[in-house]
Amino acid sequence: MKCHQSVSVNELKAFRHGIAAYVNFNDEEWDAVIPFLSSSTIKKKDHFAVNGEVCEHIGFIVEGSVRFYHLKDGAEITGYFCFENEFVSAYKSYLTQQPGITYIQALEETQLVLISYHNMQLMLKHPLLGYKMERFGRLVAEHYLCCYEDRVTSFILQTPEERYLQMLETNGAILLRIPQHYVANFLGITPVSLSRIRRRTLVHS
Repeated sequence: MKCHQSVSVNELKAFRHGIAAYVNFNDEEWDAVIPFLSSSTIKKKDHFAVNGEVCEHIGFIVEGSVRFYHLKDGAEITGYFCFENEFVSAYKSYLTQQPGITYIQALEETQLVLISYHNMQLMLKHPLLGYKMERFGRLVAEHYLCCYEDRVTSFILQTPEERYLQMLETNGAILLRIPQHYVANFLGITPVSLSRIRRRTLVHS
């Protein structure tokens, strides 16, 4: 990642709006939050987290997108995507401060507001912020647990075509920003199979 820097006014505004989905800070609390935040930009194809290294930050995407993937026998397996107004981290590594197994790569230049693990611990102990940051951590964990369950369930109960149609329904616009071979990989099919599904979808639309 690019060197961390101070958070701009626009980034602070976006972050405050985004975190409000989990917890609201009054003005006094918000003023206490700001010194614990930093900003960074990841260039397209650079990584936020890599296998074998400790993930030191949780990031809020102000602008851009990332994909989560793993390597198996030299092949990349895409597991998830995140876009604007979402939080991103290799959570197990971040929480345990042990080397992770996940790669998180920018699909386009991505602007982030960051909370380091060290600063998160300070915020959890902070007299003004501790309770709300505990709540934030719990609600983010619950959100991504639900996302994981939905992902596993879709592979058990849905065909690749059904999974693709669901992606179109819920995230149609952002699909245009993801290279099609990553979409195919995410669906567990080949790019050729995805092309066939897209053709059938267009015919019946």
